[in-house]
Amino acid sequence: FYLTPAQVNSILKANEYSFKVPEFDGKNVSSVLGFDSNQLPANAPIEDRRSAATCLQTRGMLLGVFDGHAGCACAQAVSERLFYYIAVSLLPHETLLEIENAVESGRALLPILQWHKHPNDYFSKEASKLYFNSLRTYWQELIDLNSGETTDVREALINAFKRLDNDISLEAQVGDPNSFLNYLVLRVAFSGATACVAHVDGVDLHIANTGDSRAMLGVQEEDGSWSAVNLSYDHNAQNEHEVERVKMEHPKSEEKSLVKQDRLLGLLMPFRAFGDVKFKWSIELQKRVIESGPDQLNDNEYTKFIPPNYHTPPYLTAEPEVIHHRLRPQDKFLVLATDGLWETMHRQDVARIVGEYLTGVHHQQPIAVGGYKVTLGQMHGLLTERRAKISSVFEDQNAATHLIRHAVGNNEFGTVDHERLSKMLSLPEELARMYRDDITIIVVQFNSHVIGAYQNEE
Repeated sequence: FYLTPAQVNSILKANEYSFKVPEFDGKNVSSVLGFDSNQLPANAPIEDRRSAATCLQTRGMLLGVFDGHAGCACAQAVSERLFYYIAVSLLPHETLLEIENAVESGRALLPILQWHKHPNDYFSKEASKLYFNSLRTYWQELIDLNSGETTDVREALINAFKRLDNDISLEAQVGDPNSFLNYLVLRVAFSGATACVAHVDGVDLHIANTGDSRAMLGVQEEDGSWSAVNLSYDHNAQNEHEVERVKMEHPKSEEKSLVKQDRLLGLLMPFRAFGDVKFKWSIELQKRVIESGPDQLNDNEYTKFIPPNYHTPPYLTAEPEVIHHRLRPQDKFLVLATDGLWETMHRQDVARIVGEYLTGVHHQQPIAVGGYKVTLGQMHGLLTERRAKISSVFEDQNAATHLIRHAVGNNEFGTVDHERLSKMLSLPEELARMYRDDITIIVVQFNSHVIGAYQNEE
């Protein structure tokens, strides 16, 4: 089934979104120029989610990608709730009191976040009251715990991740008299999601990662070439420290059954995730909740089984690993992406493709053919390819789209092959999932002038 270039473009661009940070008094005071994001589904419905927001009561911007498994319910809940938990964790005591007093007296609330959303990024209105009440309980506890110290960003990120996961678990245990909501909170808790979140404030970049989505920095070297710096580590069987951590948390007698076929208890690829209460609750609690839950839950095969060798839960945590990086003028962009991208592309290629796209550089590079004898025909081929590249750059107004085009359509020479792209995008739903995963990408572009000015002030 052959797609025309126009059809390919309409599929690739369906979920693209761009945001430019507004300039302030002619001087751009943010270290972020803006971001591009996009998603390409393989699952129907897509199980990935993305979020971006500006913190209004503190400084900084939040961006994140979320990769769901066993359905999209958990990724959806985390994508709409986590940033509120982070923002609240960062608020000073006085602001928390102001917000609580406003709720108490029924006055309008200070807005905490300004969301930057694509029209397809859905918010579940039915659950908003429940979600709000859980968040309010959290900030009330923060008010009571007030230590008078300002919150450290790293701590705020860790607390927010753990607290949201805890609330997801609690809401499912308590249930809800409304049958729709009851089923929703159970679906959220029994499905799972990984999360990779960036908080950018001036030259301070924090990445909080739970699971196997990734953050990567694109750095421009002095000679103009591009290199990639990893800002997160995958939490899976390939990460020896992670395997060690899991083993340390359980008795020696379970050593052989903890990780089988590169999966946690032989079942789960990521070793950290939100939700997935099948790997967190005791067997008694699982049975009690499922028996008292709605019928749809009982019919679901996934909820019924108990993982094998399940002796000392929890086996899974949502606690993120946090990496702090001070931005430098040569740090040009940040890529946050779910594993659908990293399964198909090496980070070095990602850095080069995005770097060249953002600077429009590769048109002017002289054609390098090394010391080989090149026939005129081959030279003609290289020049034609370059011309096609230039036209494809004008095709994409969005760096994330440009990256997805390469991730899905690259041939063995690292250039986009339209025929391959057409084949991959025209696969029927039930086949697409066998060839690729959902891909979600956010490309954040930094303002080198502002970052340089910050450095000079110091």
